[in-house]
Amino acid sequence: MVRFVWLLISHSVVAAVAFAAGIYVLPILIAPAPPTDSQLAELASTAQFKGEFRRDLEGSDALHWGEGTIMVSARAVALKGRIAPGPDYKLYLAPEFVRNKEEFVRLKSKMARVGDVKTFENFVVAIPESVDPGKYNTAIVWCESFGQFITAGKYR
Repeated sequence: MVRFVWLLISHSVVAAVAFAAGIYVLPILIAPAPPTDSQLAELASTAQFKGEFRRDLEGSDALHWGEGTIMVSARAVALKGRIAPGPDYKLYLAPEFVRNKEEFVRLKSKMARVGDVKTFENFVVAIPESVDPGKYNTAIVWCESFGQFITAGKYR
């Protein structure tokens, strides 16, 4: 009986670790190719605003972070940098700077959801016609599936 219990515990631990690893690795495996340096340079030349994603935000941690330069034009938001890999990332624009999950949740109704973030080293996300980035001042990456704050950067 003791052997059965230990087998059950060990197999459960292995299954939990494999599941967690799958959640982390799958988005990396299915991510499309990141934008090229020339695509980012083209967007940088038309950017109206620039800002920074920083790893040291209150709501970021070792598994949820971003770093690099964000560039915002009338039709796209781009990152030249990196974000921690994960599933179901969304890019939001907010009217005030957000440092953590609690502030994100409080302000979410005032934000504009721009689109999906599918690459983890550099990205370009098109801004819908209905969104004016000049009405906002902060770009935020949020994991929709797990309700997890990833990073934010004030661009104006």
